[in-house]
Amino acid sequence: MAFYESVFIARQDIAASQVDALIERFEGVITANGGKVTKKENWGLRSLAYRMNKNRKGHYVLFNIDAPAKALIELERQMRFDEDVIRYLSIRVEELDDAPSAMMNYKGKDAKGRAKKFDDKFDLEEESEEF
Repeated sequence: MAFYESVFIARQDIAASQVDALIERFEGVITANGGKVTKKENWGLRSLAYRMNKNRKGHYVLFNIDAPAKALIELERQMRFDEDVIRYLSIRVEELDDAPSAMMNYKGKDAKGRAKKFDDKFDLEEESEEF
């Protein structure tokens, strides 16, 4: 069996319980086709980079999947027909990582509790070296 990472974005106007129902349904599709989901991460409601189908936000979910190709094909077919799924992306990886993803590790706040900008992620004072 092959290893895959799959991320999908659900519409912003559905409830968190409906997102959980989507997760369980898609996990059931994988297990019914001979695979297993080794890790599920619900990243929550996040802003989109640009509007998609009149949505400015979306519920992001990550799956780590150990399954044959036919299971992934069926999962993507189900996502394509679901009205609550805005976008999905599945990629094949060499090995699955059990550690939390970068999205789960990033706190998104600076020392004063304000939201960080992308430029503020790296503190230049720590990286600078004297020659």
